[in-house]
Amino acid sequence: MSYRNKLPFLLSLPLIFMLSCAMPEGPVSLSGDAPEAEGWTSETLLTGLEQPWAMAWLPDGNMVITERPGRLLRINPDLQNPQQISGLPQIYAEGQGGLMDVSLHPNFEENSMIYLTYSSGDEDTNRTTIGRGQLEGTQLVGFEEIFLVSPDKDGDQHFGSRMAWVSDSTFVVAIGDGGNRPQRTEGVLSREHAQKLDSHLGKILRLNDDGSAAEGNPFADEEDAYEEIWTLGHRNIQGLVVDRESGRIWANEHGSRGGDELNLITEGENYGWPEVTYSREYWYTSISDETSKPGMKDPKIVWTPAQAPSGLELYTGDAFPEWQGDLFSGGLQGEQVRRIILDGDSIIGEESIKIGRRVRDVRQGPDGYLYVLTGHGDGELKRIIPG
Repeated sequence: MSYRNKLPFLLSLPLIFMLSCAMPEGPVSLSGDAPEAEGWTSETLLTGLEQPWAMAWLPDGNMVITERPGRLLRINPDLQNPQQISGLPQIYAEGQGGLMDVSLHPNFEENSMIYLTYSSGDEDTNRTTIGRGQLEGTQLVGFEEIFLVSPDKDGDQHFGSRMAWVSDSTFVVAIGDGGNRPQRTEGVLSREHAQKLDSHLGKILRLNDDGSAAEGNPFADEEDAYEEIWTLGHRNIQGLVVDRESGRIWANEHGSRGGDELNLITEGENYGWPEVTYSREYWYTSISDETSKPGMKDPKIVWTPAQAPSGLELYTGDAFPEWQGDLFSGGLQGEQVRRIILDGDSIIGEESIKIGRRVRDVRQGPDGYLYVLTGHGDGELKRIIPG
């Protein structure tokens, strides 16, 4: 069709729609397509998983995998006959909620403690919850809820829910902002809680291993502020990793339409949502006129078009020596893993590892390979190996 033939159609579009289609500009360049990474291939190890969300390895070589509907699986190294682990709490599994992240205590070999994040409650009153129990074979013994996000919300969106250990006794956990506009919590748009210090929504929290607020958190002495808060101004983080050698914390989070972010997390900082953002509403109108503001941290990467970033890993293995020290970010919408090439805390490039399915989690295995969980319904466990 020629431009002349298209013109009547274009003129028929509402002016506000036309003006809002352009993505906002700011100090961070938008990341588009990335060149393909070389020297790898993938193999499918396990199929038939139902909405897998996260994975971790036990010291004996077994894996544990969470499925969002509320199952925790123990999988032997031979990948035969996955066993369901009992002793889990009651889980609200609707929409984006359910059983989400899993993490082993750094001293797991001494205490056998496994940590889970999940949504609890019902459609009208729910929240992100953290619990722990001791793994004995295929049972979680003595499971207890150690932290409940406040305030409660309704709906089934934006639970966040990644965990990462900062030390042998403290961890950070990402909490979503509660939902898209027009979702409201306590009388205001849920997203506005990301800027409120008397709310856990839209935050990264730093907790002790018993669920209490870690000592020295940056807002602990502020009146009416929740003492667990480590950073604020987040929309929906679903990738979180700690570089234990440098102490750097990295997070990737969902924007709305476009504007997904990779952030270097610094104690006490405000990451802007929803006051500054590169994303737009799902119906294209503006969320904010600003992409940067004094006192708010700019992202390291802005993914537009959206990647819908998921699990995040820092690679330290020997299977891919050239990848050591780089980040690997899963993409739900992008159906790929992005290699983010680092020089210290600077981004010097990106490459794509195309998977062809929605990627929910990316983790380095004890063998030095990268493992990927894919799929929305019929999920798979894949392994990325040299090839």
